Amino acid sequence: MATADERESTDSDGAYDELTDRYAQYAYLSHAGMVVGWDQQVMMPDDGAPARAKQLGALSTVTHDLLTDERIGELLGAVSEADLDDEQAAEVREIRREYERSASVPSDLVTRLSEHRSENQRIWQEAKADDDYESFAPRLDGLIDLERERSAAIDPDRDPYEVQYEDRQPYLPLEQVEEIFEELRDHLVPLIERIETEGRDLPDPIDGTYDAESQEALCREALDVVGYDWDRGRLDTAPHPFMSGTQFDARVTTRYDESSPLAGLMAVIHEYGHASYQQGLRQDAYGSPLGQSRSSGVHESQSRFWENHVGRTKPFWELFLPTVKEHFPSLEGLTVDEAYAAVNQIYPNNLIRVEADELTYHLHIILRCELDSALVRGDLDVADLPEAWNRKMDEYLGIVPETDTRGCLQDIHWSSGLATFHGYTVGSVLAAQLDAAMREDLDVDGLVREGEFDPIREWQEEHVHRHGQRYPTDELIEVATGEPLTAEYFLDYVDEKFTELYDL
Repeated sequence: MATADERESTDSDGAYDELTDRYAQYAYLSHAGMVVGWDQQVMMPDDGAPARAKQLGALSTVTHDLLTDERIGELLGAVSEADLDDEQAAEVREIRREYERSASVPSDLVTRLSEHRSENQRIWQEAKADDDYESFAPRLDGLIDLERERSAAIDPDRDPYEVQYEDRQPYLPLEQVEEIFEELRDHLVPLIERIETEGRDLPDPIDGTYDAESQEALCREALDVVGYDWDRGRLDTAPHPFMSGTQFDARVTTRYDESSPLAGLMAVIHEYGHASYQQGLRQDAYGSPLGQSRSSGVHESQSRFWENHVGRTKPFWELFLPTVKEHFPSLEGLTVDEAYAAVNQIYPNNLIRVEADELTYHLHIILRCELDSALVRGDLDVADLPEAWNRKMDEYLGIVPETDTRGCLQDIHWSSGLATFHGYTVGSVLAAQLDAAMREDLDVDGLVREGEFDPIREWQEEHVHRHGQRYPTDELIEVATGEPLTAEYFLDYVDEKFTELYDL
């Protein structure tokens, strides 16, 4: 119950200030939890998992309680009558959205979900290593039940999968994204088939063994070249490459395959794109929605832009190939055209999403989205997931994994949540749209060729990063590119690129 002082404050112009101060405390503690989660994947010893699950569960409960305190509700009610400028109104809109979605979820459910997710990571790792889907299936079943319970608490009258989707893709309707996915599937499947049947053969000139230490040194140089701020970041290894952090501390990870030196390099450039977004957010807005990234799809647009529209281009390899040869003298004879072909050729027989090429990758994503929507909506039993996975792999890519390790157990995502994959393809589509808009203002190829990355990063900061959550997702896309999200630019881009590469 509010005290007399609190009621007075609620009725005054100080409601906005108190609301944003309270939200900032929630944000700071949430970010502390991100560091604990980073440590779990990068530094924590294996036997630390039971304690870490409890720690993360406790942090989730405390942050949930901070956000859903009844005082926040009172302040939101008071501030709705206040005279706010556009940025303040955007802050209140985002705080209200988070509050309303979270306040309906009981604290005990938040704790159970957090502990279940944290425990799942170790169980998933062991199941994947042992090719033992049956040991993980009950954990996935339990997660689906908990996520359905959470969705029902937020809005019992809506599709639970759509509710979960909106956690990561707010303000971008699921129906719109599913229409884009259908357009991509209808276009990419025949393009890939045409490459396989009509395309020229591309040799693999990078056969050999490349030690992890040299790969790490190369990746550090790549981060130097593109402009990673080491004072606000670091590079480590993890089983699954990721970025974690804030505008003050944006850490990237990768993994090294000694038979494939370009895989780790591309992963680092990808994660740099995520870090550039974090480091480009307003520092003066830290702890506010204006200092936070917009959505997983917008975030992925930044990583896909740097990976594909910079790191996989000929101008980049004209710039960076001499550095690669310094670290790997056995590649002294490699030409720019050969390097460009090596990082862009497609591998339809590849089973692993994170190793997929730029075209087939999206069929891996669409497959996952179709399966986890069926799981949440009750159209697919957990026990039947491996068979359904293999059937769709055969339908979309003409290959079937021999093990669940290389099939439905390959991704970490289903250990922590559902409706998590859309952002990867949304990001690629948006990256192509941003690239097209950027090229109206900048000579992107010329800048890349000369190693002048500051103007490119500054364009992204001006059009995307600095806005934080100032605009809903659909509005941000229009502000940045001048039009709504469309698959047109991505499809034009891949048609032109791969028609030339494969001499179709």
